[in-house]
Amino acid sequence: MKILLISPAADTLKRTNKGLMMPQLALYILQGLTPPQHEVKIIEEEVDAVNLDEDCDLVGLSCMTANSTRAYELSTEFRRRGKTVVLGGVHPTILPDEALQYSDSVVIGEAEGVWETVLNDFSNNSLQKTYHNPEPDLGKYVPKDFKSILKKRLFKLIPIMTTRGCPYSCDFCCVSNLFGKKIRHIPIENVVRDIQESGSKNFMFLDDNIIGHPRYAKELFTALIPLKIKWVGQASVSLLVKDQELMNLAAKSGCKALFFGLESVSETQLKLMHKAIKDISTLEAALKKIKKMGILIHASMVFGFDNDTKEVFEETVNFLIKNKVSTVSFNILTPYPGTKTYEDLKRENRLLTNDWKYYDHNTVVFKPPNMTPFELQLGKIRARLKFYSISSVLRRLNGNLYGIGIYLATNYGHIKQAKVEARRIPRLKAELFKIG
Repeated sequence: MKILLISPAADTLKRTNKGLMMPQLALYILQGLTPPQHEVKIIEEEVDAVNLDEDCDLVGLSCMTANSTRAYELSTEFRRRGKTVVLGGVHPTILPDEALQYSDSVVIGEAEGVWETVLNDFSNNSLQKTYHNPEPDLGKYVPKDFKSILKKRLFKLIPIMTTRGCPYSCDFCCVSNLFGKKIRHIPIENVVRDIQESGSKNFMFLDDNIIGHPRYAKELFTALIPLKIKWVGQASVSLLVKDQELMNLAAKSGCKALFFGLESVSETQLKLMHKAIKDISTLEAALKKIKKMGILIHASMVFGFDNDTKEVFEETVNFLIKNKVSTVSFNILTPYPGTKTYEDLKRENRLLTNDWKYYDHNTVVFKPPNMTPFELQLGKIRARLKFYSISSVLRRLNGNLYGIGIYLATNYGHIKQAKVEARRIPRLKAELFKIG
């Protein structure tokens, strides 16, 4: 059997800077789960073109909300050509009935525990409409084609995942809907095997919170120390700074940068989000402590909360520059289906559109209370431009000298992307007019 696995692009008219692209892993896990008698080809549309006339028997598409529209387009075209299509990923998991309108079958949640059944059923002409294993066994080692992953990444970061599940229920996040609230672990020996078999020294841990289970994290970091690797990941600020041993082990194991979901620097908003750190002075102290360990900080900020006014953009950027934060993702609050935020805005009749291609962290799809949708859109873009201005990069430089190579390279990439986004302001204004 010939199997084609595709990760669709969100927008076929533009491409993400290769240096800023998140490493893919899901499709390579599917490839590893596929019995060796089958032939698998992987297409990441951000990098490769999709051939709708590809010689294949089965097509698998993995998508999030932002690229689900493109996934549905591809699925429709493949089915028109007589191909069988299976959809999976976050969006089909949240809205399986919608996904089934465009596919022959939907994998809900994780593929481990069901993928071989999907293939067997397809071979026997007995494919089911949905497949779901809520807590698949993560103990079995899944081989990955690391050489193919490396070819598609500018900074040669190998993606690794060590845990699944998140115990938190953030209003605007649907991670627990996909992986559940129970934190489950991949055996540390399997993580080490992935690292060794990849032949690389640079890694990105894709866990939503790599220190979510501190005891496991300490054992993992201890196992990583002899491997002498460099890695980046995502973690909780409060949990990390509360546990000095955990922080020390992270640094010793090769941690060079961490992604932190700060979301807001408004104390009112921090309390509403039930953050462990609820005041700015404590947050500043925590960031300073992390930087002292030689770990670069990538912060994720969100604009568009109901408490946000037009002053939030300047306040946020000033805070980030003052604290010499290494890099930042500036996002528009996105009410993803399946989240409380989506249900609240829908109930209040504040959603502007249900066209999923706009649900991309970068486009306003709802009516904010204290500004117009375009003012929110423009404020986010200008905040990004100001933070990634040359003067800002230089002002933050002396707080990031311990990782100057990564700091300069990533900031350069963001400067380019910020300018690209700024050039799209007229298009964004037209799109907001169309959807609003």
